[in-house]
Amino acid sequence: MNLILLGPPGAGKGTQTAALVKRYNLLSVCTGDIFRANFNAGTPLGLEAKQYMSQGLLVPDELTVRIVVDRLNQPDAQNGLLLDGFPRTVYQAEELEKYLANKAQKVDHCLLLDIPQKELMVRLTGRRSCRSCGRVWHLNFAPPPADLTCPTCGGQIYQRDDDGEVAASNRLKVYLAQTQPLAQWYKDKGLLKTVLASGSPEEVEKAIRLALEEKDQK
Repeated sequence: MNLILLGPPGAGKGTQTAALVKRYNLLSVCTGDIFRANFNAGTPLGLEAKQYMSQGLLVPDELTVRIVVDRLNQPDAQNGLLLDGFPRTVYQAEELEKYLANKAQKVDHCLLLDIPQKELMVRLTGRRSCRSCGRVWHLNFAPPPADLTCPTCGGQIYQRDDDGEVAASNRLKVYLAQTQPLAQWYKDKGLLKTVLASGSPEEVEKAIRLALEEKDQK
């Protein structure tokens, strides 16, 4: 089974990815991880992508596809995938479809984790991090110590710039602009299943499982 997971920042994709990988024995393929691996290894593809990212530019679709396909061609990626962060555009989705078709495979489901923007803002802006070790807390769900001192390393606990209200709002706007055409593309193909992600992780996991079973029965 090949799954695509869509969802805005703060929707809990990381938590659900872990559950899906375990339940369906899938390989988690995250674009960010692939890029970092290529950067760290100094591969030609990684160096090419770094030229764009070091200038604050988006990596072009064509290069992104090449980097992801290079990962998908590896032996451990032949028996079921969970794709997170790819595709991000309709062009990338079309190229993925062609790639899988050449292997007599296809995308089986596209899961969209949906959550009201007001709740997303609470999740995003409530996050606090340690400057030294990176440990994360949340004002609502896992409050940091009152003195804002990290109990792990003694570092200062603070709110990162990209967790501020303006930055978080901009991140959501970028996500919506990118994702709406892609979600519609998969909807038109009958592959999109939207799951409300505002419940507990266990509730969302159950809703995803039911959604996949429902689609499998059609």
